[in-house]
Amino acid sequence: MRRIITLIIAALSTISAIPACVSAENTQDDRGMEGFVAVAELHVVDCLLPGQVRSVGRRTYLTPRRPIRTTAADCQIRGGEYTSYDRADYKSALKVWLPAAEAGDAEAQANVGEIFERGLGGGPNYEAALIWYRRSAEQGNTRAQFNLGTLYEQGLGVEKHALTALNWYRLAWGITEDNVIFSKAAAREREVLREQLQATVREKQAQIDVLRKQLTALQEKLNIGDRQSTDAQTTAETLKSLIAQLEEQRTTRQAELEAIPVTREPTPAVAREQPILPGEVQTYQDMNLGRYYALLIGNQHYSELEDLNTPISDIARAKRVLEEKYGFVVFTITDGDNIEVMRAINDLYDIVGEDDNLLIFYAGHGSRLTTGDVEVGYWLPSNAERPPRNTYWVANEFVTGHLSRIKAKRVLIVADSCYAGLLSTEPSFLLLGDDGPQYSNKDFLRFKLTKRSRLLLSSGGDRPVLDGSGNGHSVFANAFLDELEANTTLLPGPQLFLRIQDRVRAAAAEVDFDQRPEFKTIKAAGHEVGDFFFVPAELR
Repeated sequence: MRRIITLIIAALSTISAIPACVSAENTQDDRGMEGFVAVAELHVVDCLLPGQVRSVGRRTYLTPRRPIRTTAADCQIRGGEYTSYDRADYKSALKVWLPAAEAGDAEAQANVGEIFERGLGGGPNYEAALIWYRRSAEQGNTRAQFNLGTLYEQGLGVEKHALTALNWYRLAWGITEDNVIFSKAAAREREVLREQLQATVREKQAQIDVLRKQLTALQEKLNIGDRQSTDAQTTAETLKSLIAQLEEQRTTRQAELEAIPVTREPTPAVAREQPILPGEVQTYQDMNLGRYYALLIGNQHYSELEDLNTPISDIARAKRVLEEKYGFVVFTITDGDNIEVMRAINDLYDIVGEDDNLLIFYAGHGSRLTTGDVEVGYWLPSNAERPPRNTYWVANEFVTGHLSRIKAKRVLIVADSCYAGLLSTEPSFLLLGDDGPQYSNKDFLRFKLTKRSRLLLSSGGDRPVLDGSGNGHSVFANAFLDELEANTTLLPGPQLFLRIQDRVRAAAAEVDFDQRPEFKTIKAAGHEVGDFFFVPAELR
């Protein structure tokens, strides 16, 4: 594909049309393990928390372990158990959730359904997913109801039936009680003590290292000298004694640290002080919209891959439009490596509130890998290696996992990269309908504002996309930002998509390139048929 576009560039010298995707060449050099621990702690994992110690009268008993989805770091803090270095294996996740699902837990049943739908050690098992979704949905789980609707809509594991799909969607929209509730983080009583012991162990080790260096230097002088100084010998013996004492103290503190029972009941952790961020609660007419936040990621310069032309200018313009016209609080990353990108997404959990709005805009290289029947998309950070070495890539599963954890009411992912559509396989024709939802109806709008949304607006589906051809921006970013700048009304995500899709296809066609934007819901991220709304400052 890149060769084709290169020929286009040569033929049309005034047009920039470099695809934001990468070559399939593979480099065989080995890399170190720097950053692996930090990356592992940022991942969302299936965590088994210890049981609670409860007392009834004089009898004390331990409750069963409780499964939750949270970060690996949070799971460690709370004394939980999770599988390390094997998170892509759905069998591991199944072992966490299946016992609770078989016991009748609706949330666990929904998770088991998602595991089977994604593919248990091979291709998806839609028939099994259907069974578990139905069990959960009949108990009122709105996530399972929504997921069940998508299977009927696409005819996966069951005969395609749009009406049945729509009925399940309506249940998820609020006819039954909303029970998509994620377990909230609660940390342990002894977390402060644990942190103090860890700091002491590090301090003792640092002191030991310094004294050992001094002892080594002194011993070298004693070996070189014609005669050994009694004072120098005495100093060496003193250093050895001090080192022994420090090692004993370090060992004692380490033993105390390891002796803290990991089965104790976790309680809220000491809250980290967060900076007071700008941003006001926005309203539209008499309706509360919450605060608006945006994380803009523009990766243009790469250490190993071909550089791109427009991502930095794309996010610079997006920052100006979102701040000045729509009142967003904007965070930006330019040419971020994998840890910087992943940590920024992870940190949103402590910033965005449950009534707020979050937009994540990614512009840069993208790629995909296929294993059996499962195809996974990736965002490629500035330190990404060439395919198929995905050591430093940011998987769609990482992004989706955090979208289910972040407390925001409404989330929109705007992805401008090759294979961006792989972030979601969710269909969209029932969502948009023929004419689009009637947002002018105040009751309809008020209903939508009460529901969570996890939406994807991608520059293309499962294929490459253009980097230029958009007046100094990518074709997609230019259309997206033009519409936001020109907008003067409350603009829902579906209507924004309808405004830009034809513009992008027409602009790409001018350089004989087929590019088709997509608008989807993101499954397994907590979507509840809400929407995302852009509201100009003058309307608030």
